Formats: sequence, C-alpha cells, structure tokens
Amino acid sequence: MVAQVTSSLVKCLLIILGLISVIVNIVLICLNSSRLPKCHFQVQDSIAANHTDHSMVFADLTPLEYLAVRDYMWNQKDLKISHSATAKPSENMLFLIDLLLPKKQDALNYLDQHGPKPQRKATVVVFFGQSSYLKEYEVGPLDGRLRHRDVTKERYNMENLPFTARTVTIGEYVELFIFLESQVFQKLEKELRESFGYIPGKRNLNPFEGMPRGLKAGDRKTWISFFRDESGIYIHPVGFEVLINHESKKSSDWSVLNLLYNGHYFRTIESFKKAYETGKVTKIVYKEIPNYASLKPRKKPTGFSPQQSYLQGKRFSVKNNQVIYMDWTFAFGLSSLTGMRVFDVRFRGERIAYEISVQEAMSVYGSNTPGMVLTKFLDSSIGIGRFAHELVRGVDCPHVATYVDVYRYIDTNVTLRVHNAICVFEHDVGRPLRRHFSDFFHNSYGGMPNSALYIRTITAIGNYDYIWDFIFYQSGSVEARVHATGYISSSYKIDGSLRYGHQVAQNVLGNIHTHFVNFKVDLDILGVSNNFLTKDMEFEEVSLPWTTERKVKVPYLVQNQTRTEKEAALRHGNKTPRYLHVASNQKNRWGHERSYRLQLISFAGDHLPESEPEEKSMSWARYKVAITKHKDNELTSSSLYSQNYMWDPVVDFSKYIEDNESIENQDLVAWVTAGFLHIPHAEDIPNTVTVGNGGGVLLRPHNYFDEDPSIHSPDGVYFMPGSELDCEYNKMACLEKDLCSPTLEPYNYNGFEGVMKFEG
Repeated sequence: MVAQVTSSLVKCLLIILGLISVIVNIVLICLNSSRLPKCHFQVQDSIAANHTDHSMVFADLTPLEYLAVRDYMWNQKDLKISHSATAKPSENMLFLIDLLLPKKQDALNYLDQHGPKPQRKATVVVFFGQSSYLKEYEVGPLDGRLRHRDVTKERYNMENLPFTARTVTIGEYVELFIFLESQVFQKLEKELRESFGYIPGKRNLNPFEGMPRGLKAGDRKTWISFFRDESGIYIHPVGFEVLINHESKKSSDWSVLNLLYNGHYFRTIESFKKAYETGKVTKIVYKEIPNYASLKPRKKPTGFSPQQSYLQGKRFSVKNNQVIYMDWTFAFGLSSLTGMRVFDVRFRGERIAYEISVQEAMSVYGSNTPGMVLTKFLDSSIGIGRFAHELVRGVDCPHVATYVDVYRYIDTNVTLRVHNAICVFEHDVGRPLRRHFSDFFHNSYGGMPNSALYIRTITAIGNYDYIWDFIFYQSGSVEARVHATGYISSSYKIDGSLRYGHQVAQNVLGNIHTHFVNFKVDLDILGVSNNFLTKDMEFEEVSLPWTTERKVKVPYLVQNQTRTEKEAALRHGNKTPRYLHVASNQKNRWGHERSYRLQLISFAGDHLPESEPEEKSMSWARYKVAITKHKDNELTSSSLYSQNYMWDPVVDFSKYIEDNESIENQDLVAWVTAGFLHIPHAEDIPNTVTVGNGGGVLLRPHNYFDEDPSIHSPDGVYFMPGSELDCEYNKMACLEKDLCSPTLEPYNYNGFEGVMKFEG
C-alpha cells in the first residue's frame, strides 16, 4: 500500500515538474521572441580589399621616424638644441617635425609609371633663441643615413626667418604666466579680489590672448584678457585686460604697457591702483553666479539616441593610410599645421584629385575692447592638426566607425600619440541620392539611399571646435566640409559694445566675427593637362517659330574658357559664373569636355579690406576661387609664421597670381575659400551649434561620365506594381531577414592624456 502511494506521489510530482518546465519555456520564448540574434561578424570586419603600399608615400611620420629625426637633430652639436619641453625663448628649440611631401612629378612617376619610390623626408623647424632667428631644414632619407639641409633660403628667399615670427611656445607661456603672477596678480591682489573674487591658488583668473601681437613687423606686444576660472571660460570675461611687451628673449626685460579696467585705460599699474583707491574709476563688484557656460546637461540623459550599425559588415577597408570604399580609393593624412588632407583620390581607378587639403582657418573680430579689436586668428600658425584630440564614440563619430591613431611632434620634446583622432565610417545621410515615383503611364518606383563614406577629424583650437569632413558619394562626387561649434569669443560689455555684437549673458558681449577656411584642390582630370571653364546663363529674346509676332525671353547657356591666373582669380563681392569646371581635353560619349565642377558652399562675410596692413597674411581670402598653375614651391596658401608676422608675411598668396601665368592645358590647382559670418546671439550660450555654421566645396562630375555612375550601385531599389515584395531589385523588402543586433566594442576614452600643460 505504501509503495503504491509513493509511486502515485512521484508520478504527480513528475507531472507538476513537467508542467512547470513547459510554462517556463513558454515564458522564456515569449520574453526572447523580440530580441534579435547577435550579428555573426565583428565590428572590425570589413570587405576584402586589394590595398597597395603606394599610399605610403603620403603617410604621416611614424613614431620611430619622429624619434630618429629628433635624436639626429639633437646630436648636431653645432645647432645646440635644447632637450627641454619648456625651452625658454633664449634657447634653441626643435619646434616641429612633419612629413615633407614628395614633389608631385616624382610621386606621379611612382604611382603611374612604376618609377622609383620617392625618398621619405621630414621638414624640421628650429627656433634659434641664442641667435634670434628661425630656420627650416630638410632631413632624410628616413629609411637611410640621415642628413640635414638648410632650405630656408630656397623656400622663402631669405637666409633666416625673423625671430618674432615664431609661434609662442609652451616654454614662453610658462614665462608669461610667471610674469603675470609676479607683475600683475601680486601687485593687484586687493583690487582683483574685490572686483573678480581672485584668491591666489584657489580662485584664479584665466588668460586669453589676442592676436596679432602688435601693430607692425617685429612687435611682440600681446593684449591678454582675463576670464573667470570656470569651465567654458571664454564666455566669462571680467572686464580686465593687460598689454604685455615680451619682445625680449629675457622675461626679466618684459613689462606691462597698458591696462584696461571696466572700459578705462591706465598706463601703469600704479596709476590704476591710485584711481581705484580714490574712486576715480567705477569699480566692478564681484558676485557669485551660476556657470551658464557648463556643458553638463541640465537634465540627466534618459536614453540613447539612434545608433547605426552595419548589418552585413563594413563595406570599406582601412589599411595604413589607405581607404577603399566601393568605387573609391584614396590616401589620407593629418598635418600638424594644416590638418586633414587626402591624396591620390580615385574613382573606378581614375585619379580625380592628386590632393584635397585644408590650408588655413581664419577669423576676424570686431570689438571696442583691446583684447578683441585687433584679433585676427590664423589657426595654422599654432597648428590645426595639432589640436586634434580623441573622438568620442557615438557622439563625434558613430560607435561602429573605424578609428585611427595619429602621432605628432610640435612644441614638445617627445612624440605624442593621439588615440582615435580620425574616424572613417559609412553613413546614410537621411535623404535619397536619387528617386522617382512614376505616377503617369508606366507605374514604377526607382530610388537609392544616399550612403556615403566619411573621413573625419575634429580640432579644438582654443574656444572653437572645427569638424572636418571629407565625404565620398556613390555618384562620383567628393565634398570637403567644415562645421564650427565650441564657444564663441566674448568681451566684457562696456559703453558702445552693442555696435560689435549682441549681449548674451550678464555683462557679456558676443563679438561679431568672420570665419574663412581655405582648401587646396589639386584636380587631375584624366591627367595633368587641364583647362578652367565657366558656364552660366543669360536671357535672350527670341521669336516663336509658329507665331513670329510674339517674342519671349528664354535662358541660354554661356560658356567660356579662362586662360590666365589673374582672370581665374574670382574675388568675393564680384559676380562670378555659377558653374566652375576643371576640364580635360577628352570628350564623353556626347561630345562634351569631361570635367569636374567646383561648387562652393559658403555664407562668408566680407573680407578684411586690402588697405589693412595685416591683410597680406590672409590674401587668399580675397578670392572665392583662384586657379593657379601647379608649382612645387607653392605648396600652401599660408604658413606657420603668418600669425605673428602678418605685416610682412613670408607666404603671401596673392603673389602666386601676380605672375599671371597661362592656365591653358596646364596642371591646375584650385584654391577655394568658404566660410560664414557669425553674429553671436543668445542661442550661442552655452555652445555654438553646428547647424548652419559651416561651409565647404563640393566636387561634382560634369559630363565626366556618360551617365550617373550610381546607377550601377548595389544599393539601388526598383519595383513595379505586383513586385513590391520581390527582393531581387528591392533588398528593403527582405530587410527583416538580415536584422541582427550589432556586436559593439567596449566604450573607452583617453583624450585628456594629451592636453597642453604649462608646468615649468
């Protein structure tokens, strides 16, 4: 009897357990039915691509190459180069090591004619503080026994470059900060505490310098404005500025030449102290304020923004400094001075451009305070690429982008590595590249998503962040584009300030300013024998053939060829043809010159009048587009020395045009200037947004092909009534079959490791 009861209990227990198991499995199936399987590929997976080593002739220097050049120069005893990272102005300093690009013809012989590989060499800049001049050297070959050669005369037609043309180094900044502490802060501690809350070592005042540093060649007199010690200091001006003379190599000889306090000027610290004590100047009274410049979100983030993934893996490949994407191949690099650049840009194997590169970024400010009234920033003089920092996954670039580290040697004594400073990704821009819905007669739909390849870096140069994109479209177009964000520059609001901008916070003026960016576009359309053509429209009056008494105005095509450099220098403010072409002598199937069009994207303000003595250093900005004959000694539109030697620049772009050479059937270079006028407004607080703040140049095929090349893209979609769900020409109809959850790399960020430090 007991055995029977036991057996029955066991059976019941097994049944119950079985039911529980079924229920649990049903629940688990329900819970997981909406979850996508993990994609079988890893993030780093890319297409199989036939990379070559030819791109390496344009590759940035490697850490070992930087080290070899540095040690070689240090070992030249006659140069007496300091090994210190904070060398004083009176010492000799190895300021810059950068790639020396090969001569174009040598590179083309190697790339196209199986010629010898050009030797890799470096450009080296030395500041000779002991002798008060600057020099440039060529050092190489980097894969052999190193030699150096003084190329200053060859490049600039002068034996030595002027010493005051040099960039302010970290070592000089250390000296400046020590000078400010001893000669300004300590002497004015009471006044600064009462006016600005200054407490030594606890609540400081942060300096921001105006440029250029003076009014004539040889000057090194800098107006320094002071800001509250808050994040986003650039929009916390306090109303106090000083003019420092630091022309001497010895900081003991430096002096304070002028002061500005609450709109009033004083020749000496003593005269200011006296006016302050006797009440002859309206005092600024310090008040605690919330930090309206903080970028910490006002509300805690509650979720994720849309993120992209590659359902079938990446359709591009990056190896060394070469990118292959669909029909595109190109080499890339990041110059410490000028920033992003690409070389040997090919579509379907045909070279479209030898070089597309950033040259300069410039801003001119308006103000009635000294720190801004003279300010004209030329960013390549401190280094555009120098300030490329690590990119933030999911914000600066898609999380699944391919990231590339870069190395640089500028104003340092060691090679600096910047993790993830460049990103490469394919991106659907969110609107079709082309489409048509046929409503009449033959009903059908044909279209294609606009998926393009981006290569990007972002440079944080002081207050402004510039997002640099080179974009490669499946239609054969290339775009070089910049967007600006970051903080506006500001000044303390005084009487008359509103003539130069808008008030954006308490006692804060957002100063009006221009942004100009110059690109070098060396197009090689089916070779190096090209012409510059223009096209536009005009109206003409014609009689209607079927009723001759009636006349109508109709547009017609106007075509011209520009034959000299001066004719092809198209100035801002002048009406210029709307279609600008670099064309080959070859014709397409329909008998038209195969060409690429330069389409400018710009909302630029007015250029600085040429009567201003500083204008020669930025003469490239006179022109929307300027076409010149290629020359190896006309490599850049600006230079490292332009900012601090504006009045007699060693590179004056206008001289490239003065010789007025023929541009018929020549190797042509287009110098393109884009930009925007920025009148700061309340919505620039805390940060300027990228929307509407940018410019660039679009290079579009114009009769280069016989039809739109994107018609051959695997991304095309086509269907007719009855075939809407057919996957053969409409992969979107079967998208659900390929859905999966991407495998993401762990999030990490090390970008604060490489920031500038001013410790002596």
